[in-house]
Amino acid sequence: MKAHISYSELKIWSECPFKHKLVYLDRINEFIGNEFTAFGKAVHALCEHAVVGTLEEEDYDEYFDLEFLKELQALQGKIEFRNTLITDMRTQGKTLTPHIMPALSKNFENYEVFSVEERLYESIEEFEDQSIKLKGFIDLVIKTDDGKYHVIDWKTCSWGWDAKKRNDKMITYQLTLYKKFFCQKHNIDPKLVETHFALLKRTAKKDHVEIFRVTSGPKKTSNAIKLLTTALTHISKNNFIKDRRSCHGCEFNKTQHCK
Repeated sequence: MKAHISYSELKIWSECPFKHKLVYLDRINEFIGNEFTAFGKAVHALCEHAVVGTLEEEDYDEYFDLEFLKELQALQGKIEFRNTLITDMRTQGKTLTPHIMPALSKNFENYEVFSVEERLYESIEEFEDQSIKLKGFIDLVIKTDDGKYHVIDWKTCSWGWDAKKRNDKMITYQLTLYKKFFCQKHNIDPKLVETHFALLKRTAKKDHVEIFRVTSGPKKTSNAIKLLTTALTHISKNNFIKDRRSCHGCEFNKTQHCK
C-alpha cells in the first residue's frame, strides 16, 4: 500500500474501486489532458503569482499566454488540438484574469495571504495505520482581521456550477478534508476556518469570478473521514470491486483494461 492518499485518489475510489486500481496501482491512465486542463493550469499559475504580488496586472496577458502555451506544448503530439477552441481560450483567459484580485477584495476585506499552494502531508489519525498520510495542496489560505482563516480552492469552469454540483458531497469533501488536515497541521481550532470555492468562469458574460462558501462542520467532517478510512481499509485489503454504475463516461469502459 502507498504511503499516502490524495483527495483525487479518494474521489476515483468512490466512483469505482476497480478504476482506482487501474489508475493508482496498475498505473494505467488513459486521460493525458486536453485544452481545458491546459487552460486551468495556466489560470491557476497566474492566480498563484497574482495573490502574492509577484505578478502585476499589466503582465497578466503575457503570463497567461506563456503558461497556456507551455501546457499545450506538453500535450503536443498526444492529442489532436482544436485550434478554434484554443484561440477562444486565449481571449477568454485575458477577459477572466483581471477579475481575480477584485473578487478576493470584494469577498474578503482586510485580508492577508497566509499561504499559497500549501502542502499537506498529514497522518490520518483515524485510520489504524497512522503512517498513511493525506497528501494535497491548498490553492490559497487567507486570514481576515477577525482572526478567521479561509481555505480557498480555484476551479476553472465554463459558465459556472449548477445547484447539483455545488452540493455534490464528493466535490465539497475536498475542502472538508483540506480544512481538517490544515487545522491538524497548524493546531488551529476548526471553528476559526471557513472553506470556499472560487469559480473562474471561462465563458461567463458577467460575474467572471464567483467565490462561495461551503460548509465543513463536524458532521460533514466525520462523514468525509469515514469515507476516507473505509477506502483505505479496502485498498489495504486489495478489495477492488467494479462498480458498474460508474461505467458510463469512464475512459476504461469496454477497453482491454475493463470489459
